[in-house]
Amino acid sequence: MSNYQNQHHYERNGTPELVTLVDPYVYQTLQTVMRRTVVVQTSEGSIRGVLVDVKPDHVVVDVSGSPFFIRTQCIVWVKPE
Repeated sequence: MSNYQNQHHYERNGTPELVTLVDPYVYQTLQTVMRRTVVVQTSEGSIRGVLVDVKPDHVVVDVSGSPFFIRTQCIVWVKPE
């Protein structure tokens, strides 16, 4: 049974609940390299820029003035430079 069919993921009024997986170690480690240039490898490719924000579910990498919002769940590895 998929999560969408599981009745336990719905509140009593029938609206779906938001469920987000957070990796606290990745979140805390990424906070230590904020404002540094990083290479972020995702399942779709790599992005190089300045890590400007870290949230529990995503990071923001500034690439030549353009913000890239990357879901933490899509990150394979991060290399500070």
